[in-house]
Amino acid sequence: MPLNTTPFHNRLLLFFHTTLLIFVIGLSTSSVATGKPRANPDARRPNILLIVSDDQGYNDLGLLGNGILTPHLDKLAKQSVRLTNFYVAWPACTPSRASLLTGRYPQRNGIYDMIRNEAPDYGHQYTAEEYAVSFERIGGMDLREKILPHYLHAAGYRSGIYGKWDLGTLKRYLPTSKGFDDFYGFVNTGIDYYTHERYGVPSMVRNLQPTTKDVGTYCTYLFEREALRFLREQPKNQPFFLYVPFNAPHGSSSLNPAIRTTIQAPKKYQDMYPPVAEETREVEKYRYASPATVRTAAARVRDYRAAVTCMDAAIGKMIAVLQDRQQLENTIIIFLSDNGGGGGSDNAPLKGHKAQTWEGGIRVPCIVHWPAGAVPANSINHEFLTSLEILPSLTTVCNAKVPVKIKLDGFDWWDVIRGSKPSPRQEMFWKRKDLIGARVGYWKWVDMGGKAGGLFDLSKDIGEKHDLSQSHPEILQMLKQRYQQWLTKMEQTEPRGPFRDY
Repeated sequence: MPLNTTPFHNRLLLFFHTTLLIFVIGLSTSSVATGKPRANPDARRPNILLIVSDDQGYNDLGLLGNGILTPHLDKLAKQSVRLTNFYVAWPACTPSRASLLTGRYPQRNGIYDMIRNEAPDYGHQYTAEEYAVSFERIGGMDLREKILPHYLHAAGYRSGIYGKWDLGTLKRYLPTSKGFDDFYGFVNTGIDYYTHERYGVPSMVRNLQPTTKDVGTYCTYLFEREALRFLREQPKNQPFFLYVPFNAPHGSSSLNPAIRTTIQAPKKYQDMYPPVAEETREVEKYRYASPATVRTAAARVRDYRAAVTCMDAAIGKMIAVLQDRQQLENTIIIFLSDNGGGGGSDNAPLKGHKAQTWEGGIRVPCIVHWPAGAVPANSINHEFLTSLEILPSLTTVCNAKVPVKIKLDGFDWWDVIRGSKPSPRQEMFWKRKDLIGARVGYWKWVDMGGKAGGLFDLSKDIGEKHDLSQSHPEILQMLKQRYQQWLTKMEQTEPRGPFRDY
């Protein structure tokens, strides 16, 4: 044996093993530190199922124990992370949905109020000619604004939307003009669940064409039908984005007070709840049409819950199809309400409701599911997060590019969702007409148009019961200053229609 051959080989072998060990430990440590799964060369881009309920209360999930029946959402929550400190960007439909799809504050994307007509609130039914030139008909999202499916399309995704659009009714504003490949649903803010009319105006559209083909069928069943068709027809080798914005459990848009004062639901689901002794009552004064027959509060709660349970069944069927197609593991499912609960809902322990800047109007239930993305199952996340985070988070994992010039107001939330780091969000602001909300850290300032409000410490007082304005005037002043700075920033951004004067 030649001199020094064995020691050289031993030293070389030791160097190789040590280097390999350091490399492996480094990979393992990196995986644990970031909370991300290890690299998988066969990993595919995730599919996306984004589900939005309409006016669902913060406490309206069966697993929270209030008596509402949501077995499929409860099961999904056990396979997912449930967010308890999650906010939307506006306390009612239209601006909330616009911010969800743009990733931008309502004041930045231009949709900072409702695209709707107010006359039906006073009993007026539009003629076809009147409606054609009304704001509800001609208003819409600024054509310069880009929404989530626009970015996903460029990344190879096929997108479908089935349900409530609410961002404009003219062809240039409709989903298939904004990046979606397929659309079936209604185009304004609320309808009768069976006639599909908004205060007498037919409102259902397929792609760019109005349709009355399905009149008489409960609309949740229709949105379920279309979503299941999309899932079954989608090629497995092409990633998809399926957006299902239900109108359940929004109130029914009808000039008939007996319908308008409740939420329509199929009898099958009403019968799942205890019977209501008195379903209607006569009132001498009701906004219009006096005297009028209206639903009792007890009936409204029963009907509201029945509508939620019907929606829950539809969600269960979508999940079942994903499971049958072996796509559930790598499908991101996000469920949220578009704003706080309205009539018939349960927002406990929050104060207030839809249309208000109290917590009950803007803090909503949210569930996030993605096993292949290391989202922990059966977990609760209390970090400060908002709907503004959804677009940047989805575009990031789908390798969809958002131009640098487009200012987003959220961030990639996946490390926060996985529990590997705290949320970087420290503040959020809301403005609805003269109603204001500002949160900085745990501090929250509310101004309900000068009629109510105060300063609250949400870490101790989630129900906003104890006004600390007098004991902490310096904190109140700080929140007001931060709000004014935010408002100035929004006013300085490139203007967008339809409301802004430019």
